Amino acid sequence: MQQTRQFNGGRRRFSPSDRPRSAHFSPGRGRSNRGPKQPKLIAPHKFVNRAVERVEEAYVPTHTFNDFALSDKTKATLEFLGFTTPSAIQDQAITPALEGRDVIGLANTGTGKTAAFLLPIIEKLLKTPTRNLVLILSPTRELAQQIDAEFKRFAAGQKLFSAVCVGGANIGRQIRDLQRNPHVIIATPGRLKDLLERRIAVLGEVDTFVLDEADRMLDMGFVHDIRHVATLLPTNRQTMCFSATMTPEVKVIMDEFMNDPVIVSVRRGETSDHIDQDIVEAYDKEDKIEKLTALLHKDELEKTIVFCDTKFGAQRLADRLSKDGLPAVAIHGNKSQSQRERALKAFKTNAVNIMVATDVAARGLDIPNVSHVINFDQPKVYEDYVHRIGRTGRAGNTGKALTFVQGGSRGDSPRGPRPPRENRDEARPPRAEFRKKPSLSMPMHPQPNRRKKMPSSKIAEARLVNLIEGS
Repeated sequence: MQQTRQFNGGRRRFSPSDRPRSAHFSPGRGRSNRGPKQPKLIAPHKFVNRAVERVEEAYVPTHTFNDFALSDKTKATLEFLGFTTPSAIQDQAITPALEGRDVIGLANTGTGKTAAFLLPIIEKLLKTPTRNLVLILSPTRELAQQIDAEFKRFAAGQKLFSAVCVGGANIGRQIRDLQRNPHVIIATPGRLKDLLERRIAVLGEVDTFVLDEADRMLDMGFVHDIRHVATLLPTNRQTMCFSATMTPEVKVIMDEFMNDPVIVSVRRGETSDHIDQDIVEAYDKEDKIEKLTALLHKDELEKTIVFCDTKFGAQRLADRLSKDGLPAVAIHGNKSQSQRERALKAFKTNAVNIMVATDVAARGLDIPNVSHVINFDQPKVYEDYVHRIGRTGRAGNTGKALTFVQGGSRGDSPRGPRPPRENRDEARPPRAEFRKKPSLSMPMHPQPNRRKKMPSSKIAEARLVNLIEGS
């Protein structure tokens, strides 16, 4: 027998059994899709690692610096600076770069990538001393300043000039430097974009284009700025790209910008393999600061970088450490370029042994003899963690890294009871003093006198009695 369906105005009526699940109310789930999602923390066990003893054979270069087609003056400068044997990336990348080939260099941090592209650039400029011939992009101001310092060392006495264009510095001085038509322009993408919009920077004669720490620049969101700069450069140019990792984004950029590049990869294992890594449990912010102070008082922490998440947090922590008798400098985005340079100089020359920094110092900076890296705040992603701890254990040395995590992270439960602390009762009054339950002896708030409302039947009876008595 065929069942008929009754028209109900176009609305389907659900029975309790076939009602959609989303229509049921579930306590505690009403706000599950509202607001930004909290970032997932990195598992604490990833911050624990014992340094692997390096048993790999030392790299045997096939060249010396005298074997390269460099000028006699450059060779004499290298010898004066103590450069005799090239590193792996220098040994394999300098020759194709001198031949004018596009080069992709992949190497761990602290392996001498800067010299691998600066020496061929200097040689080209000596043969063709054209102004505005070289453009080098770097992700941070500090790395740009470091490249400029290396260029001046290698090109000393050869009448080659450079201009550094970075944010946080006086743009008027940078404009004057560009108007002198330097041979090399070293810039960060943001400041270069500003100078291009003002029609100050001229890139029509650039013959060599270098992307240093390309993966970091793409991580920082400069991909559109880099593409815009590339459209302003001559198509017939030499492009060199140096990076610590080959990410898919880097590969796309390389395919767009480069022509039949020579790939030189000298990566050997992970950067963190030769770094002792461990965690430090802390139960609140004050506990973290106390434990950090205790660590920094140890003699073995000779030169330490402490990483924080925010600019304000880094500055406050540096001020707190200095107040507690541990002189520290801070480096972050709110510092002017001159302040950052002074802080870096003080740390490099051991005037102070503690530097508190944001991730701006995690890539590209060459700070020698850093004994420890401490992550006061956990990084958001593991790649940032690797770049942070890569500041220690450079040039074949073994480094140490410590990361603060929530107390109880070593066990099965994410949080554990906080251990007792000396004089805790004196430092912080017990909660019982603030939240006392009212006792019987304590006076209660007086209640206002309220007449009880009489039932309607009794009101009618009282009115009837009044009428009888009145009559």
